[in-house]
Amino acid sequence: MKIKYNSPIILSYSLISLAALLFSSNSLMGQWFTSPSNISLSNPLFYLRSIAYIFGHASWSHLMGNLTLILLVGPLLEEKVGSSNLLEMICITAISTAILNALLFSSSLIGGSGIAFMLILLSSFSNIKSGEIPLTFILVAILFIGGEVVSIIKADSISQFSHIFGGFVGACYGLLRKVR
Repeated sequence: MKIKYNSPIILSYSLISLAALLFSSNSLMGQWFTSPSNISLSNPLFYLRSIAYIFGHASWSHLMGNLTLILLVGPLLEEKVGSSNLLEMICITAISTAILNALLFSSSLIGGSGIAFMLILLSSFSNIKSGEIPLTFILVAILFIGGEVVSIIKADSISQFSHIFGGFVGACYGLLRKVR
């Protein structure tokens, strides 16, 4: 039996994230792998950081938490929707979350939590039929998004905004694209 690189987008994301944490110092992580904290269209780094932040993680536990979800759900979705569509969804989720965060907050984002939540909500649409909303989607939305709304009350360094918005993008893709 041979090992197959069965999910190129998800596996590449995972390996890049692992390498970023393994080989970056705290200053490099903060400089290259955090989202921009303000809109600066004339700065080329603004565009790079609007996507690169999803590869950075604050700690090994942060990375492992995200990768557990992403590696669990991502390959199934990549097989179902195709690598190019999944890459598009990841990029749009990352960029729109970074820009909205820069408009609404003065802090930066780090990590792929928004991507994980996008994949979770998107996966609940895998058996959607025309004119129906899956009960699994409603339950997943209540559990994950509801949990994040409740978590906003706690004082921590976790961006519930990126989780909620990532889930929102996943739900929109699921409703608009009818993932089958």
